[in-house]
Amino acid sequence: MSQAVLCRDLRKRYESKAGAVDAVNGLNLEIETGECFGLLGPNGAGKTTTVEILEGLLTATSGRVEVLGLQWNGRDDDEIRQRIGISLQETRFNEKLSVRETVKMFRSFYRQGREPRDVIGMVNLEEKEKAWVGKLSGGQAQRLAVACALVGDPELLFLDEPTTGLDPQSRREVWDIIREQRTRSRTTLITTHYMDEAQRLCDRVAVIDHGKVIALGSPDELIQQIGGEHIVEFDLVHRNGESADLPAESFGGLAEVSSTRREGDGYSLTVNKPHVALPALINMIQGEQLELARLMTRHVSLEDVFVTLTGRRLADEETADVARA
Repeated sequence: MSQAVLCRDLRKRYESKAGAVDAVNGLNLEIETGECFGLLGPNGAGKTTTVEILEGLLTATSGRVEVLGLQWNGRDDDEIRQRIGISLQETRFNEKLSVRETVKMFRSFYRQGREPRDVIGMVNLEEKEKAWVGKLSGGQAQRLAVACALVGDPELLFLDEPTTGLDPQSRREVWDIIREQRTRSRTTLITTHYMDEAQRLCDRVAVIDHGKVIALGSPDELIQQIGGEHIVEFDLVHRNGESADLPAESFGGLAEVSSTRREGDGYSLTVNKPHVALPALINMIQGEQLELARLMTRHVSLEDVFVTLTGRRLADEETADVARA
């Protein structure tokens, strides 16, 4: 397979009176043609800066960047723009244009592409085709942004948080669009806060932290790196009902337990065989004169990979964004 995106030793430095900040610090990345590639990372990890460099919105401080075999060098720029589509996390449209007028305007930017009515149908906005953009809900405006990214029939589609604010049905429609890109050997680069979304859609994902790729592979490959197939989550209380507090490492020696961590007021164990680990856990708890206030088992997910690598949940990053806003 050919490469749709290539980054070698990519760096982006911001100078300020407080000192230099390396938003991207020697990042290496390859995205193959025809795959859906997920980019994950906590706030400040360099994820957005990397994507904006790939989209031609920012200039790298140093390093090599190729998009569809071309470079943002002043000569290839227009050719790249003709072959990519971009849906930003937040897109501002002219509120006095209708949905159809907006998509037609974006279509005019490309030498070739899809019919505006077709992409409006793809994002299920037919009933709003004549409505002013200013009258759309947040979810409808998000779907319009995806339509505008698709209207040029891009070889490489950038989707930054494409399903944020969408209802479940609209979310699945966007998923179908991404899957259709893959069947046509088109490439999609997606950033998302939804771990189930990345796990369902992406052929490979890269986790970025401190401006570098710290993990790369298929969702299944990354999950296997944790060293267990199941998660056991539980809370402990004393027999009088008061919350109990033991070091997470106390459970590390139990049979079939590969890793332990605190999870809020409770505990999370990564285990290989729950039917072996659970009896051992219960025996230990009884020996400590404690009781279970909550117990849940589930399969390891991409969210667990993210927590293991960064020490944070991606959902917590999203909540922090909302609080700051």
